[in-house]
Amino acid sequence: MKRFILIIVLSSMLIQNAYAEKEQPLLIGLIPEQNIFKQFELYLPLASYLSKKTGIKVKFTILSRYGDIIDRFIQRGLAGAFFGDLTGAIAIKKLSVEPAVTPITIYGSSTSYGFIVVRKDSGITKVEDMRGKIMAFVDKASVAGYLFPIAYLKRHGVNDYKKFFSEYYFTGGFDASLYDVVDGRADIGCVKNTVLNEIIRKEPSVIKEIKIIAQSPPMPTNVLCLSKSLEPEVKSKIINVLLDMANDPFGKNILKNMKFKRFIRAYEDNFMPVYRLLEGIKETPETYNYRIDDELK
Repeated sequence: MKRFILIIVLSSMLIQNAYAEKEQPLLIGLIPEQNIFKQFELYLPLASYLSKKTGIKVKFTILSRYGDIIDRFIQRGLAGAFFGDLTGAIAIKKLSVEPAVTPITIYGSSTSYGFIVVRKDSGITKVEDMRGKIMAFVDKASVAGYLFPIAYLKRHGVNDYKKFFSEYYFTGGFDASLYDVVDGRADIGCVKNTVLNEIIRKEPSVIKEIKIIAQSPPMPTNVLCLSKSLEPEVKSKIINVLLDMANDPFGKNILKNMKFKRFIRAYEDNFMPVYRLLEGIKETPETYNYRIDDELK
């Protein structure tokens, strides 16, 4: 009888494995904070780890723009995404997703700051000094890369930055915005503290070249939000594996390479600082236009 039961169990496992292989992978989106190829390479081991630990094939897909992660979420049938601060706030209100987990970085925080930076030798010390200069934004769907600088300018009397700056453009990544300032292609740029820390770690001389003009409130970062339509069992597996990664030597090594300590649970309350920033410019997640193409028309 025991042998018969064992055969049934093994047969069931084989059927489940065969079915899993035929299933389409769960697609999880990534935002392009840095060079998209480096970022994809960084997250690839995490996809393999999730697939192995959950028994569900997980695949990451990186999008070329921040805003794409909102527009493409339904089009590509994403099961979830690692949203940034503003994209997460918008997704929670406009898409049927809910926060699941967020990482604690090696610097001990689950939040990030946005900086407005200039070159130390630029002579820029206040907002009025920025008049007629070149501004390198990152993306309209980013707090640190657009929303915070706009809110900061508004608080200092600049209601139309298009007329205030001689030129402005969008780099698509924090590293690109920072290097444009360092190399003199732009006078003012935006960078997130987590990206800045990583760049300084590799190139210590960068910090000697720049000056921070303003700093945003702490914002949620890299929050994995999962579709509410995802099966509860699948959702629980993904969340539990991520929460337990730091207790597994192999998982801990993957986290270390990603500059994370561990994952913790995330909730909508994490996004309250973003909602307040939007209120400050009289916008909501539902009304805010994050499309760059509309901005450049």
